[in-house]
Amino acid sequence: MTKYTINADDASVAIELTQVAGHQDQLLEAFGECQEGRCSCPTNEYEKVAAMDVQPGEDRITIKLQAKPGTTFDTDEIAACLDYTVAKSER
Repeated sequence: MTKYTINADDASVAIELTQVAGHQDQLLEAFGECQEGRCSCPTNEYEKVAAMDVQPGEDRITIKLQAKPGTTFDTDEIAACLDYTVAKSER
């Protein structure tokens, strides 16, 4: 089962998803949609994203989100988005 951690500072968020084996392609596709502005998450946090860097690894994915000037991320909303995306990928 995929797990994640979220670490935030003033203008960015670092996310690490682990145990993604078997679901990595689906997760990368979903995060790619978010990068293109076609996010299907039940949140509007993607509107605050100035830059999104997604790095796949062996059984893990790391994501760095940079906030637009004057905005900050709500980590609870990001967690809701990750819960939605992970659940969708594991169906």
